Order: sequence, then C-alpha cells, then structure tokens
Amino acid sequence: MEIETRSDRRPLASRNTFWAASATRLLLRTPITADHISLLGIVFSALAGWALVVAPTSPWAFLAAAVGIQLRLLCNMLDGLVAVEGRRSSYNGPLFNEVPDRIEDTIIIIAFGYATGLDWLGYVTALFAIFTAYIRALGGTLGFGQDFRGPMAKPQRMAALTIGCVGAFAEALIAGTQYVPQVALITVAAGALWTAGRRLSAISSQLKARQP
Repeated sequence: MEIETRSDRRPLASRNTFWAASATRLLLRTPITADHISLLGIVFSALAGWALVVAPTSPWAFLAAAVGIQLRLLCNMLDGLVAVEGRRSSYNGPLFNEVPDRIEDTIIIIAFGYATGLDWLGYVTALFAIFTAYIRALGGTLGFGQDFRGPMAKPQRMAALTIGCVGAFAEALIAGTQYVPQVALITVAAGALWTAGRRLSAISSQLKARQP
C-alpha cells in the first residue's frame, strides 16, 4: 500500500485517469482496505509466476502471465488511491507499502528466468531489482525523499516483462524459440543496474551538497 505523502509518491499518470478514479470510488463502497489490495497483488504475482514456470511447455501461459503482471500493477496503484484519496490507510501502512512489492518483484522475475531457460539470470535480476528499491528507501531515510528515477524502476521493469511475455508467446508460435524473453530479462537486469547507479549517484551528490 502506498502511504507516502502526495508529494512523495511514485509519479503515475494512470493515477489521474477517469477509470482509476471510478475504480477507487467503487472500492470505497466496499469494506476493502488498502492492505487487502496490497495482499491481492501478491496473489496475482503468484499466478503470474506459476504461468511463467509452465509457459515453456504451454506458450499460452505467457499471455496469462502478462495479465497477472498487469493486475499486480493495478493493485499497486489502487492500494495507494484507496489509502490516500480514500483515507483507508492503517498503522501497518509502511509495511504493506514495501514488503508486498518486494515479494511480487521476486516471484515474477525469478519465474521469468525459469520461463526463458536462464533461471540463474532470474535470481540475479531479482537481486538487482531489490537493490534499486533498497537505494530508493535509503535515500528516504537520509532525508532526501523517495527517488523513483529509472530507466528501470518498478513500472518499467514490469512493462518490459509484460512485453517480453507477449513477444515470447508470438515467438513460440512462429519460430519455437525463446530469444525475445531472454532479451527482455537481460534488458531488465542491465537497466536495474543502471537505475541503481543513477540513484546512488544522486544520493552521493546530495550528501556532498549537505556538507558545510
């Protein structure tokens, strides 16, 4: 669940759309809390992970995984809307803001590695993704605010993997190979390292500027 202040939230254009506002109003008519939505994101991630694991023998599962990834992102957006705009945050908000995200990233990225036949790279990429999130949180603890810069922040990682899933499905039907998802995973890994470097550089610059 996103519990940051409005000025310290991940910038998402979709958050200001008509359909997002409508979905939020609908959820607020129910007893569902932001924490519930955060947990639902883990469920969708687990379903996406399962689909990715079976995808090498059932290419249609790549499409199911793509849907699961996008539903995970939808939960990640709606929990923040319900928490902040709907004022349904809880004392555990900071935990639900971060822990489910890390679980979801790890499940999806590691499973994507198995789907591509590069299971080791899935583990490495998941580690890189956690590292970028750690640096973002570190900057916040140092008083610099949350740094959501990319090029491979969470939304971009999930977009790349979604495209990789769709491309993998098409490639499996046409050629029976799996180069597209491998390229997608390598791109996410390299982009996550680049993102980590940019965020570290930004923190270093701010620490330098803080010195008397």
